[in-house]
Amino acid sequence: MCNLYRNDIRKAGRERDYYGYEEFSETPQEIYPDVLAPVIGVRKDGDLGWTAMRWGFPPPEGLAKRPVTNIRNLDSPYWRGWLAPRYRCLVPFDRFCEWTDATPKRQVWFALPEERMGFFAGVWRPWSGVRGPKAAPVEGKHYVFAILTCAPNALVRPVHAKAMPVILADEARQDAWLKAPAEAVMTLASPLPEAEMRVLAA
Repeated sequence: MCNLYRNDIRKAGRERDYYGYEEFSETPQEIYPDVLAPVIGVRKDGDLGWTAMRWGFPPPEGLAKRPVTNIRNLDSPYWRGWLAPRYRCLVPFDRFCEWTDATPKRQVWFALPEERMGFFAGVWRPWSGVRGPKAAPVEGKHYVFAILTCAPNALVRPVHAKAMPVILADEARQDAWLKAPAEAVMTLASPLPEAEMRVLAA
C-alpha cells in the first residue's frame, strides 16, 4: 500500500468504543510515516486499549535506513518474533490511498461500505532513538507500528498491482488477528473481498 491513510474516528462515531479517542481532533487526520497515530492492542488486563504510535518499524540491520511501514515478506526471520500475539495490533482507518501504477500517477482512495471504520492488521514494538519529522525530531523512547500487506483483490489490483493492506473489517477478524497462534498468521494475512470495499470519488 502507499504511505497514506486517513483516520477520522469522531466522524465514524467510534470515539467511545475505546478509551482515549477523545484526544484526537474532529477534523480528518491524514496519517503519513512517522506521524503519531492511534493504535489499539490488548492490555495486560485483557481489555483493548489505545496508544499513540509512530508509523514505521526500524529496518532490519544492513538494509535501508528508512523506517519500514508495510510488511510484505512474512517469512523473513526479522518479522517472526514481532508477529507473536502480544505484538499484534489494530490500526483504525476510514480510508486509504493507493497511487496508480500507470503514469501520470494519481491518488485513488478506498474505503469500506457505508463509511464504516475499518482496521488494518498491524504489529508494534517499543524502540529508542530519534523519530518524527525532520523539522521537529523527537529523541527518546517510542512505540512504533507497521501494517501487514497482502496480494491485492480485484478492486485494488487495477490501480496498484503489488499489494494492499490486510483489512480486518469485522470483530471476528479483529479478534482472530489479536489472539490467533503464530501459525495462523499466513491465513489471516489475506485480501478483503472486493465486495466488502468501495472506491471513493475523486
